[in-house]
Amino acid sequence: MAGIAGIALPGRQHDVVEMLGKISHRGRDRAKMLEKRDVTMQAAWHDDQALPMPLSLQMNAVWDGVSVPFPEPDSLSKRTEPFALAAVSANGLFLARDMLGVKPLYYGNLDGSMAFASEVKALLTVTDDVHEFPPGTWYTPEGGFTSFRKIRTGKLPYTDVNQIAAGLRLKLEEAIIRRVAADEMGTWLSGGVDSSAIAALARPHVRVLHSFVSGVEGAPDVDYGGQMAEFLGTEHHVLIVTLEDLLAALPEVIYHLESFDALLVRSSITNYLTSRMVADYVGLVFSGEGGDELFAGYDYIKDLPADKIPAECEDIIMRLHNTALQRVDRSAQAHGVVPFVPFTDSDVVEYALSIPPEYKLYRGNGAPVEKWILRKAVEDIVPESVLWRPKAKFWQGAGVQELLSDYAESTVHDADFQGERNLPNGWKLNSKEELMYYRIFKEHFGELAQLDWMGRTKGAPVQ
Repeated sequence: MAGIAGIALPGRQHDVVEMLGKISHRGRDRAKMLEKRDVTMQAAWHDDQALPMPLSLQMNAVWDGVSVPFPEPDSLSKRTEPFALAAVSANGLFLARDMLGVKPLYYGNLDGSMAFASEVKALLTVTDDVHEFPPGTWYTPEGGFTSFRKIRTGKLPYTDVNQIAAGLRLKLEEAIIRRVAADEMGTWLSGGVDSSAIAALARPHVRVLHSFVSGVEGAPDVDYGGQMAEFLGTEHHVLIVTLEDLLAALPEVIYHLESFDALLVRSSITNYLTSRMVADYVGLVFSGEGGDELFAGYDYIKDLPADKIPAECEDIIMRLHNTALQRVDRSAQAHGVVPFVPFTDSDVVEYALSIPPEYKLYRGNGAPVEKWILRKAVEDIVPESVLWRPKAKFWQGAGVQELLSDYAESTVHDADFQGERNLPNGWKLNSKEELMYYRIFKEHFGELAQLDWMGRTKGAPVQ
């Protein structure tokens, strides 16, 4: 994925270059400026990216890493892979973003015209008016914002559990194959069922598969990730982190993440440090993000009535664009690594959301088992010890939760928390840990009165 930035005004090359300079980590080897029909925009990319930008950016070129004709509505609505597009049509600027918002895109008003960029920090160089570009939407000057793709679900044509599991496995493997872009790639491998399923399905299609895991000494992820790596025969890499490592990385993490949401930052630190390690070996990495949302992987879902589970799964998968998917994108791209997220393939999403809830949260005769149908789909290619591992939150598996929350509790005074927790835009910080992150955020971006582009984790605990 290249970095893109632009302004729907002529002669704004200086501003656009400055914008793109803020996100040079997304691409710094080559760049192309385009000024057509009163639009000034630029893309930059890395020479070693698997999907290089077209050398000639004509009026019908789409800036998503692939040279294709100007997109027609049907082509975008049928596309399974994620994208963020910026192009110039005969009518002027055209912007679009994939259904789940896997690829980032932001926009704002500048002198009455549209400015846009891949990250918020780029837009803030020219305007304080920043908004997240809506997923599943395109923009044209004459039509404004138009929704072109929503999740399509229905009943599967069969009810047999083995057929459902086989269909899920096929959809996942097809999504992975579409994303195999080199004979040497990486995969984040925490040893949970999501990352293990992706690694196991990818292994036959990648000649050399590197796997990566990080955590504090003795963290469950390090152990389970190692078991899975040995089983698959990957080139395995482990990073052991300390509290000092986590605190040292915080300013960089929050700058790239563009968020102070406590649960999101907490889960991003080890992801960020792991991505730094990834960049030493490969430029492309698989992620298991999205499995919890598609297959009822969260504890609170166990308390919901079965008929409420489908709507809840759809709701939380549609919330990922400015939370967990943002973490995946920023943690990887900060180090020039391109992440692939097979669970967000639209074919996988729509199939998974059509699976009956009793096969996701399987109650059987004992305690409910989350993500049961996913486990069933890969039971022959994932070791039993990993396959039936209890669900752990990202930061719990890496062992960072208590380290960060305890540190914030010991360094942020009660009076300061009460005095600083109310933000100019009306939000209230949930915890001392979140205030610790907000202070760093404010050092990078200032005290912003408008934050509607920033996501906040659903159900975050309030102190």
